[in-house]
Amino acid sequence: MSSLRALRPFSTASRALAKTRVPSLGNVPPHDDGHYFSPTRYPAPPPATESQASDVMPSSDAKSGLIKSILYGSDQSKKEQAAAERSYSNQLSRGKYVHEMVVHKVRPDRAPDYVDLVSQVYPRIAATGPLDDSSHKVHLVGSWRTVIGDDLDTYVHIWEYSSFAGFHDVNFHLHNHEPFFLDYIEKVRPMLVSRKSDLMQEFDFWGGTAAPHDLGGIFELRSYNLKAGQLLNWETSWKRGLECRRQVMEPVGAWFNQLGEINTVHHLWQFADLEHRKSCRDKCWHLPGWANTVHETVGLVNRMQSHVLVALPFSPLK
Repeated sequence: MSSLRALRPFSTASRALAKTRVPSLGNVPPHDDGHYFSPTRYPAPPPATESQASDVMPSSDAKSGLIKSILYGSDQSKKEQAAAERSYSNQLSRGKYVHEMVVHKVRPDRAPDYVDLVSQVYPRIAATGPLDDSSHKVHLVGSWRTVIGDDLDTYVHIWEYSSFAGFHDVNFHLHNHEPFFLDYIEKVRPMLVSRKSDLMQEFDFWGGTAAPHDLGGIFELRSYNLKAGQLLNWETSWKRGLECRRQVMEPVGAWFNQLGEINTVHHLWQFADLEHRKSCRDKCWHLPGWANTVHETVGLVNRMQSHVLVALPFSPLK
């Protein structure tokens, strides 16, 4: 009897494997806040009896007020805290709109393929709305390629959503109801070195992002990473500075990051060419108030970057 074991036959038939989808907002159905704060899930504790209350808190009103002040903060401190929160959420922001800045670093050898792909897909995304809402919740502000900066094969896209909920709704819809979007994801991944997404809101003092137009020329995206806690000071100084700049150059948009690289501010400007940019910036120094803006803001910044961009053919802003 042979001591060799019978070899297990191998099948040459290929197995059909289901394509794996990486996690995304397409896996997270939109909810209202009640999903997480339902009274049935977190019932209120039963009211304390008199004996229990006396064990926890002295009966003296003075002592009660002192302990509450220590544990929860005084009424004045709570008012000051609420005012500070309103300053950040209401005073800085123009309204409900949320903007997303998407940055793609593209492999140099795939740049033409990338431009062809986004030229076909991005206008289609901008024309897509969630199934349960006929109004569009996303608009493409603009798409650009970096021509001067630290990464030349970098493309910047800015999207506008109706709200944070609108951002979620659109992404959920695209991942679950638009096969062309999943096809785009599969095609674009091999073209990229890296990708980044920040959610931003507009500064109220700026007056809103520019409407679609075709002026030609170049764009300059200036990004400032601020020291923590200095955003309000930045906004106060730039209220005055913008009045100077408006006299000599075309403002396009200004945003501060809410998610992503926080404490970061972006300003977008448009010029005819580099010489026009230089001339406009030189003129600012002769306008009352501009030197003060520079003096007040330079100490608020950790680092800053400047990138010169050119619009892609399908960009609403160009």
